[in-house]
Amino acid sequence: MDSKFKNQVREQFGKTAAAYVEATHFSGGKDLEEAARLLKPTHDDNLLDVACAGGHMALFFAPLVRQVVASDLTMQMLKKAQEHIAEEGRVDNVIFREADAEDLPFPAGSFTLLTCRIAPHHFPDVPRALREFHRVLRRGGRMAIIDTLMPADPEIADFFQTMEKMRNPTHIRAYSEQEWRQMVEDAELILQETIIISKTHDFQEWVKTAGLNRARVQELNKYFMDAPPKVHDFFQIESFAGEVESYTDQKLLIYATRKEKEKK
Repeated sequence: MDSKFKNQVREQFGKTAAAYVEATHFSGGKDLEEAARLLKPTHDDNLLDVACAGGHMALFFAPLVRQVVASDLTMQMLKKAQEHIAEEGRVDNVIFREADAEDLPFPAGSFTLLTCRIAPHHFPDVPRALREFHRVLRRGGRMAIIDTLMPADPEIADFFQTMEKMRNPTHIRAYSEQEWRQMVEDAELILQETIIISKTHDFQEWVKTAGLNRARVQELNKYFMDAPPKVHDFFQIESFAGEVESYTDQKLLIYATRKEKEKK
């Protein structure tokens, strides 16, 4: 990861760390439930949560496993996640590590489970990150990645890419399901299942997590309102008196495993 961009990511997420902890659209959802159903966590499992942000994924899985290592590139985000989990007072098996998803500071085969939620679209080199995920997973280990799905229609995809960068300049790109399938296969992980899940976002909360000032919020609101009808239909944009209230996008859950050790 380019050091200049890495510092930009730290700055962006450091200033909005508290908003990520408070955001209701991260604290729960069908994606968490489906990830748990597929991963089938047990108290023998050691889980790595990559790019943990406000710690919601780590907190969700902590009661279900032996230990969670919550990692993130941004130290301020880690501090807020640690405060959030401590305040919940329900778990004591989460530890925190500063870590770059593309260069994880853990020995090979350290974890039986790995999660990464709503983060890869900020990674400059997703294939490299997936190779790292493969490396730190034990043989037979299970992995669940959740990220925003790139729309198939080129015009809608262009709108999506533009609005994401308007909101957060560290957004790089989302990927199609086929691109994810190929990247997972190239990383020598075994794709087991994919699930598409709709997610509705409260517009004001969504812009708050990006730390936008009033002028940029108004610019983004106008971009949504001026979008073609098919964009409004695809994202189910809800508005009142010229103000966007919510929109709905699609998340892709990728469940994959590392190959079991071959029996002699």
